[in-house]
Amino acid sequence: MYKKIYLKPGKDAGIKRFHPWIFSGAIARTDKDVNEGELVEVVDHEGKVLGVGHFQFSTISVRLLTFKHEAIDCEFWTERLAQALEVRRSLGLMRNDNEAFRLVHGEGDGLPGLIIDVYRNTAVVQAHSVGMHRARHDIANALMQLMPQELENVYYKSDKTLPFMEEIDAESGYLFGGNADSVAKEYGLQFQIDWVKGQKTGFFIDQRENRRLLEQYAEGRKVLNMFCYTGGFSVYALRGGAKEVHSVDSSERAIEITNGNVELNFPGCSNHYAYAEDAFKFLSTMDGSYDLIVLDPPAFAKHRGAIHNALKGYTRLNAMAFEKIKPGGLLFTFSCSQAVSKDQFRLAVFTAAAQSKRFVRILHQLHQPADHPVSIYHPEGEYLKGLVLYVE
Repeated sequence: MYKKIYLKPGKDAGIKRFHPWIFSGAIARTDKDVNEGELVEVVDHEGKVLGVGHFQFSTISVRLLTFKHEAIDCEFWTERLAQALEVRRSLGLMRNDNEAFRLVHGEGDGLPGLIIDVYRNTAVVQAHSVGMHRARHDIANALMQLMPQELENVYYKSDKTLPFMEEIDAESGYLFGGNADSVAKEYGLQFQIDWVKGQKTGFFIDQRENRRLLEQYAEGRKVLNMFCYTGGFSVYALRGGAKEVHSVDSSERAIEITNGNVELNFPGCSNHYAYAEDAFKFLSTMDGSYDLIVLDPPAFAKHRGAIHNALKGYTRLNAMAFEKIKPGGLLFTFSCSQAVSKDQFRLAVFTAAAQSKRFVRILHQLHQPADHPVSIYHPEGEYLKGLVLYVE
């Protein structure tokens, strides 16, 4: 049915533990003319089929979609997406007051290389492998079949997530519908979602539960939201009764959307201020009046080779916050770098605390929400790490 990828003897242990990645070093040989993104069968040195997946010319050579011999066709996509949808329904995320959730989280939903976020009546599809890019129309068709009442639009956005290859047309655009309403509710709050020009799929859904936690602590506090992007933490802090909220991001466009989101939820709000400024510069010059600080930077380490510098960055960033935060203040600090482990991030924050000579308590250890599931066989899928710290 499919061309074959043959493994070296003894290199099938990962597959037997249901890990979905086949690394290039495990491959003995391939059939002739295997193309980028093509579906292939992975077989052991004795010729036994171990699974079917997408082939790619990279360190991760195959991303497995199934651990048996089966066809990857329209029925497969519909069934796998239906399973992901059922999980989200069981989580109670699809409600009148909540219109933003992740429908597919790559390996966590058995679909490596695929991300799908839903905003009200629009699904935003993002491919991180050439194979998923080639399957985009089948995926979009399956989505519309499964959610005919909920979805009116499917937007494809993968121009910045695919490996560069000249022959791939990765242009973003609507596969179904168009001109969609770009406002969606999260726990009753309204947010403008810019899936056309914004980062990722337009919004960081993975911080939903952490934003809600911050709301519980915000009353009467002066809040600083660093790397605010579109102001998610800021809007929750305002609803939580914060005395004053400052939002900081280096992007003028992010600040514009942040101000729009504040106005959307709190028309005429007079206790929110936004600054388009470099985070490190702002932290170095700020006063010590903040008693709740959020540090939610972009990934400092995109790959393992960048871990050392990333940890230095996390240490420096947190040290600056520890030095300036008001006694009795709360620090919400995060890392979304998949290459950085929980222990490494925690050590960086520990080092920063020690440098500041402040006594620090851990109140909460945070992570990604349930609609960003982690396959027990693929621990690499756990990427978001966070701590809530009480600083004396």
